[in-house]
Amino acid sequence: MGLLSGPEEDPAADSGWGHDHARKGFFTDTSICIGCKACEVACKEWNRNPQDGDLKILGSSYDNTGSLGANTWRHVAFVEQKKDRIEEARESGRKLVSLGMPTIGPRSGAAAPGGRAGEDLTGVDTTPPDTPEFRWLMSSDVCKHCTHAGCLDVCPTGALFRTEFGTVVVQSDICNGCGTCVGGCPFGVIERRDDGTVSPKEDRGRVQQEVPNKGTANKCTLCYDRLVEGEEPACAKTCPTTSIKFGDRSDMVEQAHERVAQLHAQGMTEARLYGANPEDGVGGTGSVFLLLDEPEVYGLPPDPQVPTADLPHMYRTAAVAMGGMLVATALAFLGGRR
Repeated sequence: MGLLSGPEEDPAADSGWGHDHARKGFFTDTSICIGCKACEVACKEWNRNPQDGDLKILGSSYDNTGSLGANTWRHVAFVEQKKDRIEEARESGRKLVSLGMPTIGPRSGAAAPGGRAGEDLTGVDTTPPDTPEFRWLMSSDVCKHCTHAGCLDVCPTGALFRTEFGTVVVQSDICNGCGTCVGGCPFGVIERRDDGTVSPKEDRGRVQQEVPNKGTANKCTLCYDRLVEGEEPACAKTCPTTSIKFGDRSDMVEQAHERVAQLHAQGMTEARLYGANPEDGVGGTGSVFLLLDEPEVYGLPPDPQVPTADLPHMYRTAAVAMGGMLVATALAFLGGRR
């Protein structure tokens, strides 16, 4: 499938990204994540990432890594919810449905609980009868590989680049560790590693040379070294429930919309998508998520904004101000001479 037109399919049109490859991405369906952390382990093993902390259970959660970082490129969050919060999530989801998200209505195929195939389920309570009084929300977070990537925009050395798959990758041998990209990421994903060196990695019988790590920036590469060999990322490959899906980004978004509609038909109006909207502050993300509550519950910004979005306006304003200062200075000089 070739590169399609439109802002959600061409992540770097302004920067001259002219590849014919389809944009690749993830669809993470948190509704079927079981929190096994197999994706975390697979990511660390493949990329030879160092251990984070002492692996003890955190006091705030049953989690033991806490968040994404320079050493943890996949992180599974654990969120506990009681019945009152579940109802709040469903109510906020109903409000989103009224704004144009997939609705519960006429449909074909198998019947949902409490209804017949093709029946109009609008207004019918299709909430599963075994809705629990308590639930875990599990979510495997990762770099978003934004359409408009703030980290890529602000990198002064060109260490970050857009790959032929539409992903964003850091070249550690070019990165000078300035940390500008850390402040440029609206998701707080990219960080600098200060462990001294990058471990040598065996790649199909070839051992790569150990590269000094001078506090260089590190984040998910969407397993770029696997993609160029025609393989899928390690996290998606190992996920036992297919919560992490990988493929052409357009296909992932289509699957995500279908899954939301399916959950809504089951009464789970809290289901919503994150990163699929090309009109958001980063132009949509390469990593799309199905969430069962508001983004803040998962530690995600509700309205991410690329920090460089206002730069053209700022440059124009600065140019006008500078021109005004030059005119004022010239007038003052001429007036003084008279």
